[in-house]
Amino acid sequence: MKESHNKNHIIKLSLAYTISIIVLICIPAYLYMQSEINSYKFNQYKNIDEHSLNIQRAIYDFNDSKNMIFRFPKSFLIDSYLLSKNKELIFSTTSQTLNYKNNISKQVTLSSNRLDAKYLIVTKRFSYKQIYLKIAILTLCIGLFIFISAYLIIKQSIIPYKEANAYLDAFFNDAMHELKTPLGVIQLNLEILEEKQQTKELSRVLNGVKNLHLIYDDIEYLIKNKRVLYKKENTNFSELLNQRINIFESLALSKEIKIDMNITDNIHIEFNRTELQRIIDNTISNAIKYSKAKSNIKIQLIKNEKVVFKVEDFGAGIKDTSKIFNRYYREDSIKGGFGIGLNIVKNICDKNKIEIICNSEIKKGSTFTYIFNT
Repeated sequence: MKESHNKNHIIKLSLAYTISIIVLICIPAYLYMQSEINSYKFNQYKNIDEHSLNIQRAIYDFNDSKNMIFRFPKSFLIDSYLLSKNKELIFSTTSQTLNYKNNISKQVTLSSNRLDAKYLIVTKRFSYKQIYLKIAILTLCIGLFIFISAYLIIKQSIIPYKEANAYLDAFFNDAMHELKTPLGVIQLNLEILEEKQQTKELSRVLNGVKNLHLIYDDIEYLIKNKRVLYKKENTNFSELLNQRINIFESLALSKEIKIDMNITDNIHIEFNRTELQRIIDNTISNAIKYSKAKSNIKIQLIKNEKVVFKVEDFGAGIKDTSKIFNRYYREDSIKGGFGIGLNIVKNICDKNKIEIICNSEIKKGSTFTYIFNT
C-alpha cells in the first residue's frame, strides 16, 4: 500500500512538472504553429500557381500544334475548370461543381486559344487539420518525453530518502517493540508493590508509567497508521469505556479528582477497537491533565438515535478551540506531552465521519462531545 502511495506521488509530481514545462513552452509553440500555418498556406498557393502555369503552357502549346486532341494536365489534389467568355463551363477535371468553400483558388484570364476558353480557375481543398495533427503529435511526443524523464529522475532522486525512511521505520518498529515489554514489566511489578505497600511515591511512579503507556500507544498508532488497515468490528463501547476509566482512576486520584460516570450498558457500535481506544484515552487523559485538583470529571455514554460520548472537566478551559486538534499544538506547555493526542483523535473522527463538538470557557472548563452514527 505504501509502495502504491509512493508511486502515485511520483506520477503526480511528474505530471505537474510536465504540465509546467508545457505551459512554459506554449508561447514558442504558438509562434511555431503560426510559422507552420503560414508556411503551409504559402506552399499550397505555390502548388496551385505552378499547376495553373502548367495548364496555361499546355493550352498555348496546343495553339501552336496540329494535334486535334488536347491533353489536359491533371492533378489528384487540384481541381481545374475552363470557362467560356460567358463563364459557361467548357471542361473540368472533376464532376464536382465549382465551390470556393474550404478551398483556395486562383482565376486566370486566358488569351485567345483553340479551346475558346476565356477563364481558367484552379482550386484546391484547404484545411489546417494536417498542421493541427502535426502540432498535436509533436506536443504529445514532447509531453511523453518530459513525463518519462521526470518520472525516472524523481524516482532515482528519492531512492536515498526511501532507504533512509525504511531504516527509520525499522528502527522505530524495533524500538517500540523493545520498549513495550519492559514498560509492561515495570507497570505489573509496580502494581504488585502498590498492593503490598501504598505510598505517594510509588503511586506517582506508577502514574508516570501509565502516562508513558499512553504516549507509547499514540506513537505506535502514528507509526502503524499509514501501513495498517484498521478494520471495523462489533465493539462493546460501554465495556471498553469502563475498562479504560478503571486504568485512569489512579491518575485521577493522584490529583484527588472524582470521576462521575453515566454509562448506558451494552452499547455496541461498528468501530475499530484500537481507534476507539485512542479517542477514549486521549480525551480522558486530557481532561485529567488540565483539570484542577480536587475537581470532578463527568463521563457520559448514551444512545438515542445516535451514540453520544461526552467528557466534561472543570479545569482552566481552552483559549483557542480551533487549534487544539493541530499536531504538536499544546494549550499549556507546562503540562507536558507532545501535542499529538487530539490530532490523532481528529484524524480518526474525520476518517469515520464522527462529529466532534468542543465547548470551553476560560476558568470554567471544557466539554468534548463525540457523536457516532449507528
